[in-house]
Amino acid sequence: MKIKSGDTIVLVSPDDKSFMVVVEEGKSFSSHMGILDLSSAIGKKWGETIVSSLGNDFVLLNPTVEQKVMKVRRATQIVYPKDAALILFKTDVRAGTRVVEAATGSGALTIALANSVAPSGRVYTYEKREEFMNNARDNVRRAGLSEYVEFNCGDVREGFKERDVDVAILDLPSPWYGIPASYEALAPGGRIASISPTYNQVERAAEMLEETGFVRIETVELIMRNYQVKRGKTRPDNRTVAHTGFLTFAFKGMSGVDTLASEDDE
Repeated sequence: MKIKSGDTIVLVSPDDKSFMVVVEEGKSFSSHMGILDLSSAIGKKWGETIVSSLGNDFVLLNPTVEQKVMKVRRATQIVYPKDAALILFKTDVRAGTRVVEAATGSGALTIALANSVAPSGRVYTYEKREEFMNNARDNVRRAGLSEYVEFNCGDVREGFKERDVDVAILDLPSPWYGIPASYEALAPGGRIASISPTYNQVERAAEMLEETGFVRIETVELIMRNYQVKRGKTRPDNRTVAHTGFLTFAFKGMSGVDTLASEDDE
């Protein structure tokens, strides 16, 4: 497949730095190794090169979802690929899945979700700060996934508009505020995932999940270590992203319906 105008590509420099850009006629990109005419990428195949104004070859790569996530313009902390991957597996997000998400933040997890639900699913994401939502919308557009995402400017405490969705994702400072709304939005047996950085947030969220009627509640943490590989000198990387957050998962049970009804009656 050949690169065409409008494609999102990754440029890899001779010193192994990478840059994600959108190819357009007449557009250029300035780097530490010279200016690149992005028009020259049109018609090239993945893995081929284009030459900068300083004579340096840049390799053209088709971006992975990990690269799309890590290259977002950050207005907030993001959900890292290692955590996003487990969220997708644990909640069974796949083609055709309908997902509600709060909050959008910079849209990193939104990109991972949209990539998985395509081409027949949908991500309904909520962000109460309009400037964050606009930045996330641009990030999702650059990732080429806009058609699978619906953006909403709103507070999850006011509820989700959607009903009978498959998955709810909460990335909130106070996830317990979004749990009742998630319960109402989810279909019976639907899955929920919550991301929190501290113990007290996890404890309170787990208590609210149980009180609301969720079952099979579990919390995990993922630690990933990169390695510098060189013959006779292989060792752990000097820089390691260790704790990024605790991931709490659960399923919507129907036992919570009577509890919620009785509380409302009171």
